[in-house]
Amino acid sequence: MGHLRQEAEPREAGLDPKALARLDQHFAHLVDDDRLPGYLVAVARHGLVAHLTTYGCRDREAQLPVESDTLWRIYSMTKPVTSVAALMLLEEGRLRLDDPVADFIPAFAEPRVYVSGSGPDTKTRPAAQPILIRHLLTHTAGLTFGFYHSHPVDALYRDAGLESSVAPGANLAETVDVYASLPLQFEPGTEWNYSVATNVLGRVIEVVSGRDLDEFLAERIFGPLGMTDAGFRVTDEQAGRLSELYGEDAEGRITPIAGLPLHGRPRFLSGSGGMVAGAHDYHRFMEMLRRRGELDGTRLLAPETVDMMASNHLPGNADRRTFGSRVHQEPGNAGLGFGLGVSVVLDPELTRAPSSEGAFGWSGVASTTFWVDPRHDLTVQFFTQVRPTTSHSIFPELKRLVHEAVLE
Repeated sequence: MGHLRQEAEPREAGLDPKALARLDQHFAHLVDDDRLPGYLVAVARHGLVAHLTTYGCRDREAQLPVESDTLWRIYSMTKPVTSVAALMLLEEGRLRLDDPVADFIPAFAEPRVYVSGSGPDTKTRPAAQPILIRHLLTHTAGLTFGFYHSHPVDALYRDAGLESSVAPGANLAETVDVYASLPLQFEPGTEWNYSVATNVLGRVIEVVSGRDLDEFLAERIFGPLGMTDAGFRVTDEQAGRLSELYGEDAEGRITPIAGLPLHGRPRFLSGSGGMVAGAHDYHRFMEMLRRRGELDGTRLLAPETVDMMASNHLPGNADRRTFGSRVHQEPGNAGLGFGLGVSVVLDPELTRAPSSEGAFGWSGVASTTFWVDPRHDLTVQFFTQVRPTTSHSIFPELKRLVHEAVLE
């Protein structure tokens, strides 16, 4: 069990207590207004947690409060963890960024690219180049999600039972083979489309390492970093600390909904979104990244590998709006590039919320987020458990309020 604890006073770490109080008041109001069940926010600077607030409930119906050891479904905040695992294999010489994915998953040997039509009338052509490992890490492989509803290939994913990204009753290997049977939206490397790519990467890790994904992450990342609660399931001992999951109604009010089935080892090990973790766990992971691959004498990655991970890999230093597929050409992607498993701030003048150039991180669908800001030597994490149906402003407001708290 890991409790995150405050280690320094805000001013000692160069943070404005009044601005942090405004941050707490903003999110407490969302809880009091029935927009969030509860939340945890932690801001660390120079490696020390200088602001830690819990408020509201992890289980509103049972009136159980959010605590520092509450466990959260982190969904897509799993992706940077899986990406670090792949980069560890890269450093060991067992994987290269320009290796074809088909070298490890033969079902991807002859990818086809969408041309026209829909459903049974879909026309495709052979891809001009193979899908590479770098395409998986940068979401430029041509893969997609079934829930987008913006392209005929999205519909093919739904027709294959992949609206939730897993084939019914299938494990990771079986599901990835279903992905491979479907057309790509575009030629690999030519657009950015957030997708099931990290599930494919998780399967590559299994093939290369000879270990199931949960075992590899536990042995190579969670154990060495002291991420004591992180994993793909919760034990009976942990179960009482797991936050309930909520969804929004038409008015933006929250009601309980079903979450990931975390009791017992899942058949489908999702490197894209299957993890549960506590704030102490993710703080340890962020600190490893902030320190460029090392924490408390344990080194997972070389400094230059973390630098590469946190650099923009979109061609021509493009941002996600200009290089993105149609569904991603929206203002929130302006000024943001993409590294190897993380978003990267390219131009703070263009971003939707105040940011620092070079800051990197990612978010989860249940309104969780984290980022590392090398310029200010800062890490931030925010946890709640709401899958929104509206586009509410949790993340931009969080970034604005944290930005206001940083004293140069």
